[in-house]
Amino acid sequence: MASFVSHTTFDCANAYELSEWWKPVLGYVDLDGDPNLPGHVECMIRDPETGHQLLFVEVPDAKTVKNRVHLDLRPRERTRDEEIAWLREYGAAEVADHRGIHGPGSGWVTFADPEGNEFCVVRSLDELAEQA
Repeated sequence: MASFVSHTTFDCANAYELSEWWKPVLGYVDLDGDPNLPGHVECMIRDPETGHQLLFVEVPDAKTVKNRVHLDLRPRERTRDEEIAWLREYGAAEVADHRGIHGPGSGWVTFADPEGNEFCVVRSLDELAEQA
């Protein structure tokens, strides 16, 4: 028997604020019948297309080191570079730019959310198809 991933959990200082920050980044929404509200110590959001869920849980400990697990984001409608520009405007903190690391068009950019959780942005499926 094998297991499956139920949801991905982020430990954080403010579950509501962080879940609200991630919603427009991913296009996720609150669970039907279970809206997230200020003061909630656990907030779940889900992808309306795939059903994948992210759970934000308040913990007393601050993030102190680099994430060992992180999200790699692939833009749905924009190019990688357009998504990167939008994330900068939205307030994501750029950690490292690895574009071109393996030749033209390759690579990714690493960002951090408001609580320092790192994530990367890679090329869109359309960009990958153009290269093939």
